[in-house]
Amino acid sequence: MKRISSASLFLAALFTLSTTSAHAVTEMTGNTDGGAFFRIVVPDSWNGDLVIWNHGFSLSPIGPVSDLGPLAPLQLSEGYAVAASSYQQFGWALFKTKNDLQNLYNVFKANFGEPSRVFVNGASLGGIVTAQLVEIAHIGNVVGAYPICGAVAGSRNWDAGLDIRLVYDAVCANTPSAFIAGGGTGLPEPGFPTYVIPPGSSPLDNQTTMAVKVNACTGILTPPAFRTPQQQANLAAFLTETQLPASFILTDMGFALFGLSDLIWNRAKLNGKQGVGNIGVTYDIPSIDASIERVATNPGGKNRLGRNYTPSGAVGDVKIVSLHTDQDGLVIVENESDYAAVVPASNLTTAIVVEATPSHCGFTDAEVVAGWESLRGWVAGAAQPSAASVQGTCQFLAAGGAGVPVAGPCRIDPSYVIGDMDVRVPPR
Repeated sequence: MKRISSASLFLAALFTLSTTSAHAVTEMTGNTDGGAFFRIVVPDSWNGDLVIWNHGFSLSPIGPVSDLGPLAPLQLSEGYAVAASSYQQFGWALFKTKNDLQNLYNVFKANFGEPSRVFVNGASLGGIVTAQLVEIAHIGNVVGAYPICGAVAGSRNWDAGLDIRLVYDAVCANTPSAFIAGGGTGLPEPGFPTYVIPPGSSPLDNQTTMAVKVNACTGILTPPAFRTPQQQANLAAFLTETQLPASFILTDMGFALFGLSDLIWNRAKLNGKQGVGNIGVTYDIPSIDASIERVATNPGGKNRLGRNYTPSGAVGDVKIVSLHTDQDGLVIVENESDYAAVVPASNLTTAIVVEATPSHCGFTDAEVVAGWESLRGWVAGAAQPSAASVQGTCQFLAAGGAGVPVAGPCRIDPSYVIGDMDVRVPPR
């Protein structure tokens, strides 16, 4: 353990709602039994509560934890201890995250004592890790959860990933230099694309190859005026079928190629079993529906993926505020409709930020802080917040009502109607 001045933490903060002066914190880093890294920071003015931060999807090698989440400076100033664990797996890490967080909690308890209450927050993949922790991790007295831009529909997001991959193959079959599936070998047969990561290789080895091939098909990296008619037609068909923002094509293709390959081949994940398929799916464009490769699921693989993890809604008394942007091109906003379909309405407040330009987790500081403060108030005994009240809190913060203006704007639309996941991603 080491003690550091919180001045460095406060200098990094863009906001603070606390009038408490700078104080020392105790920091602890290390590894848990499962091989994950952890970082724990406890302020001298610890209020007895713990916040656990869960990071997003990454295909990078596992390493030490530096990120405690965007709210960590504020949470520390409010007296919370903040802790985070890396995941012992990269990519879709849900097969081991329950153990990672239990190990993290046990380290905290052994060194600092049992926290009075536990709050959990996370972004992107960290959103579904947060949902998993609430439902099945069983660590301490969890009272509040705050997923932001969360993949809270869980393993169903891989249906979308498979569709993206196979729609691309169907669209680009007439562009040989861009053809990804190669020979129609299907998944997870070992003959599928040589530049898609085979077992044991680095997931980052072939990003450039992927980008070159995707550009050959769609011209996505080429100025529009210089795209060929075939590229323009391919791009239009791909975007129409997938409903993705053009700016997200390479990001989503990376998820669909490298992430899906790791999911299937990793021995600690699906171990070569196909967990997602598209048998019986009807695609909107008839030519794609007629030509797309059909992939059958392996029942064991499908069940294992569902268990790691698809939310059940068994959240007990935990209060949850979930924040999302409406045009997220990686974790689509329809995740929120799936989550709301299983979590009792009395436990869940969902707020949607309407943005002018598609982003993934593109929130302003005021929006993120407003959701957190709304959750804190709810746990403390205030009425359940609504999207309208979260927006009001955001506007109050942005106007400097707490003493220091928090960077806005505030774009939460209380009237926003979240689309049906079944419409965006056909069920199977």
